[in-house]
Amino acid sequence: MPLTFSLKPPLIRGDGLKTAYHGVTVFDGLDIALPHGAIIALVGPNGSGKSTLLKTLARLLRPDSGQVWLGDDDMAQLSHRQIARRLALLPQGAVAPEGLTVRELISYGRFPWQSWSGNLQADDHRVIEEAIAMTGLQSLEHHLVEQLSGGQRQRVWIAMTVAQQTDCLLLDEPTTYLDIAHQLEILHLLQHLNQQYGRTIIMVLHDINLAARYASQIIALKDGNIVARGTPEEIITPQTLLEVFGIQAQIVRDNLTGRPWCIPQQLATSPEGVR
Repeated sequence: MPLTFSLKPPLIRGDGLKTAYHGVTVFDGLDIALPHGAIIALVGPNGSGKSTLLKTLARLLRPDSGQVWLGDDDMAQLSHRQIARRLALLPQGAVAPEGLTVRELISYGRFPWQSWSGNLQADDHRVIEEAIAMTGLQSLEHHLVEQLSGGQRQRVWIAMTVAQQTDCLLLDEPTTYLDIAHQLEILHLLQHLNQQYGRTIIMVLHDINLAARYASQIIALKDGNIVARGTPEEIITPQTLLEVFGIQAQIVRDNLTGRPWCIPQQLATSPEGVR
């Protein structure tokens, strides 16, 4: 059987990236390529560079050296509007102004597509309706955002990124501060957007078991370096967890999904003073 090759470039590629945050170099010479159509989880200990990498790939932070490519385009040469039509970024802990309804906040996602007048057109309203339907917010669209639960508010923010009509969503810890039920709700929604609508999802996650369950690829970072990348089966191993997180863990198979499941056992080395 002949070999087949895809000529499609990566969705986002970083070459030789060096980025500092608050004057401290987070990574230096990092290379990364992210494909179309995947759910990609960035994992690693606190301070490993996950959020800084996500912001660099979205050009929220500009690298001191190196290049970020969006398809075949050098992102440094693109305007903010051009980027916002192709990438949607949801930062950690986003807060809406008081007095906004769900529909009004979602409509902000149309900003990159609006004319100079700033008025919503018929096509904008159609896209907003679709975003509300895709995220299951029909019964809440006229509610004030501040009156919603944490999980509902996060769904509204995701609906706003959906209304941007980009191929890719970048999310920085989308399940932070949510209880387990709302964490599952949000990750099910992102999985739905990926499988039913072809959205590429790139997200920072702290919970490695949630990453193993929902991601098709996992990238593990430590000290500003990519330690490992691959499928959940390739990454969620005792060796990788020891190297990245410094923990000894047992790996079992989830009966429901068939994905690996981490059961932490202990720290590889006990903290000083702990017996």
